Amino acid sequence: MSVRRRRLRRSPATAPDPDVRWQAVELRAEWSSHALRAEPAGRPATEDAITALYALLDEPPPTFVWVDSPAAAVRVLPPSARRPAFEPPWPLESRLATMVMELRQRLDRRGRSDFLHTGVHEVLRRVVRESVAGAVRSQLAAPLGVMWYGQHDADWVAYHDIRHRLGLALHHARDAGQLALWATIARSCGWWWPRQDVCVITERPTAVVTEPVPGSEHGELRLHNESGPAVTYPDGWAVHSWHGTRVPRWVIDGPTAELIGAERNVEVRRCAVERIGWEAYVDQAGLTLLAQAPDPGNPGSELQLYDLPSRRPEPRARLLLAVNGSTERDGTRRRYGLRVPPWFDDPVDAAGWSYGLTGVQYARLQRRT
Repeated sequence: MSVRRRRLRRSPATAPDPDVRWQAVELRAEWSSHALRAEPAGRPATEDAITALYALLDEPPPTFVWVDSPAAAVRVLPPSARRPAFEPPWPLESRLATMVMELRQRLDRRGRSDFLHTGVHEVLRRVVRESVAGAVRSQLAAPLGVMWYGQHDADWVAYHDIRHRLGLALHHARDAGQLALWATIARSCGWWWPRQDVCVITERPTAVVTEPVPGSEHGELRLHNESGPAVTYPDGWAVHSWHGTRVPRWVIDGPTAELIGAERNVEVRRCAVERIGWEAYVDQAGLTLLAQAPDPGNPGSELQLYDLPSRRPEPRARLLLAVNGSTERDGTRRRYGLRVPPWFDDPVDAAGWSYGLTGVQYARLQRRT
């Protein structure tokens, strides 16, 4: 095989030029700003792009209904939007879903850019689709039907858009045109529900509060606000989050040992305890200290073992308080609690159990992390 042919077959994703990498990072930041934007939607651009998608399905423009949050959208959706359709004639939303699926398949066949897939698609998927959109969706109790996320569809749209803009994929004119429509929607609005004669579209949030994910390779973000909602919409509907975990409002506004004790979700309990601090929780809950000892795996720190009140249907347990062996980004060491079996009376044995070790083995560790 000639050198020239080897070069032609060499994927630009395997060894991209450094300048291309930096351009990709800058374009990812551009798309991240669209995905997390908290300002009024661009209504004319949104409606024009959606009208063009309807036209690709030989459908006339729908009546556009704008609402202020996904919760408000669920209340005004046509009844047919709440149940899937499995038999023809296929509803418009199903035909649109097929059309975009086929578009993405064609774009994927134009070649895969591994470094863009990892550094753009996967990063935005974690930050936008899983963290932000995931939290918003889990706050909604009602089924959503077939819908799209608008700005929160940035992961796949950005991936293909950046490949095209950097010259790493040559799209057919028809596909490039359709991708441009999806890109316009992702830059212009919130979630949307296309139906036969009507399209329900949400405004973008008025506030999105995030924090860096500790130790993330690509400077990823997650939802977090210790003094209010992490996501707020124009009608006041909101989502609360503690270091990336969606929580009920009381966890942020007023956690107490009583509310924590009544909470059945383990992750929500953990977040609420962290919100008020372990010392305050132990004091408010009136936990009984059974034993304490220096932490052999973390010199200078102490292990404390408490008895926990029984919570049905959960089995009895005890609480081990320890200090993290690794420092946080601000240089502090986080204190945390672990539920351990009720037969432990020695905190060193309980700490060893959490690592799959005996207390004697744990005591021989030089330092844990």
